[in-house]
Amino acid sequence: MPVVKSPLSETDRKTVGDALQGALVDLLDLSLVAKQVHWNVVGPRFRSVHLQLDDVVDTARQHSDTVAERASALGVNPDGRAATIAKSTAIASVSEGWIKDVDAVKTLVDALGVVIGRMRERIEVTESPDPVSQDILITLTADLEKHAWMFQAESA
Repeated sequence: MPVVKSPLSETDRKTVGDALQGALVDLLDLSLVAKQVHWNVVGPRFRSVHLQLDDVVDTARQHSDTVAERASALGVNPDGRAATIAKSTAIASVSEGWIKDVDAVKTLVDALGVVIGRMRERIEVTESPDPVSQDILITLTADLEKHAWMFQAESA
């Protein structure tokens, strides 16, 4: 029995809950990927890429908390456990060891592209059942798209 009563119908709660859970997984994994690359990046552009990666981590962590708290407010248990992230992520694994700055940029361009694509799908499915959650997804997608633009500009 749920502890928090949702203002949404059961069907809408399931749709929105799935979207929020997917967003949470993507954001948590994006923060882990960016931090792993951050610790291992090397090359002539080390400093600028290193700092840019921290910006992505900060954005992903901030939005993951907002998404998880929205899920909780709707009576949906957010699940950010490592095992859940590992089995649900669509982001490619980061290679082990040092990562050249150009490869670091490519890794982030690819990861952000995957996450943004999935977020845009979630924006569509939450439009009718819960515009409040949709607004959260729109805001975070705009922030991710800004990071994607910056990393794409790095690789031009």
